[in-house]
Amino acid sequence: MTIPRCLLFDCDGTLVDSEPLLAAEMSASLSALGLPFTPSDYMAEFRGARFINIVTELQRRHGTVDPDALRRGEATMRSRLSERLASEVTPLPGVREALDALAGYPRAVVSNGPEVKIRTGLSTSGLSDYFGDRLFSGYTAQCWKPDPCLYLHAATLMGYEARECVAIDDSTVGVKAALAAGMQVIHLNRFPDVETTPEGAIQISNMHQLPTVIAHLAHEAVASL
Repeated sequence: MTIPRCLLFDCDGTLVDSEPLLAAEMSASLSALGLPFTPSDYMAEFRGARFINIVTELQRRHGTVDPDALRRGEATMRSRLSERLASEVTPLPGVREALDALAGYPRAVVSNGPEVKIRTGLSTSGLSDYFGDRLFSGYTAQCWKPDPCLYLHAATLMGYEARECVAIDDSTVGVKAALAAGMQVIHLNRFPDVETTPEGAIQISNMHQLPTVIAHLAHEAVASL
């Protein structure tokens, strides 16, 4: 094992409780376009997925949508979501305590979402100072989870090898991306009744557990030297 030297956090559903807002706005916009979609569909099947991939799958099931109408619908959705993120989003339980306890580790946010969405979520929830400008967006890097490239991109710019990084992600899409990147991975599995932690990842149910798991990984790595 390698001693953990850098922590890479997903944003939505890992640091901030933004997924119910995203699911609601996505449901309203997609349903208006003739693509039946409920908030529970997002939470059960599409958490962490890129919007275009969700749309592609829904069009496969329900028929194609006019591209111009789709662009307008997405713009409206993102505008409404931004407004709600700026006033409603909160950190998930245990996040502040975990970040304070792990203050000695360099850390960054690695998200499929646009950078402006990441910044808004962190700012509203009071987490911006924990990360500064160490934010890595799929839209900026032009690569998205489940491809490992986004996590590899973040590790490189942070100055660490992939094996020196621990990724903390709540979606199986993100967990699989980090595993494929060769990182140690912690799956924040808040829905264990419906979601299975991929093999090779460590499961936790809440962020209060994170400092203990990181300490255990560090201890095991030192003991193996």
